[in-house]
Amino acid sequence: MKQVKIQVPSLVENIRVVESFIDNSKETFHIEDDIYGNIMVAVTEAVNNAIRHGNKFDKDKNVYLSLYVNKDRVKFEVEDEGEGFDFDNLIDPTAPENLENPGGRGIFLIRHLADEVEFSKDGRNVQLTFFLLPATADQASSDTISTENAA
Repeated sequence: MKQVKIQVPSLVENIRVVESFIDNSKETFHIEDDIYGNIMVAVTEAVNNAIRHGNKFDKDKNVYLSLYVNKDRVKFEVEDEGEGFDFDNLIDPTAPENLENPGGRGIFLIRHLADEVEFSKDGRNVQLTFFLLPATADQASSDTISTENAA
């Protein structure tokens, strides 16, 4: 397993650092374009939540971002230094009474973009897992496309 870690102070501007981290990881570990967009949105949302809600914009508190890469998956772990939250009792942003609320969609979005989402440490830690396509399946699908285009 390959592993990379960074920590950033809780400033919204540091989302750019996280985006660069994800971009570099995509290149270094050859993460497919198919899941790159989901990773970018879900991980930056998790870091944004850690900065805003976890550490409450306290620049003296850090957000820790780790990446673990296996042959069949990548896992991003985001941890803040806040007090945590009750991740099992969140409002449903798709309920009619919540549709016009300006917030409350971040975790809903994360759960739909990542293949697995796990919270720990009273909500201060979230692990987002994205499954990688096997190279053989990826090659087979591109062969199918080129065969269809030739017809």
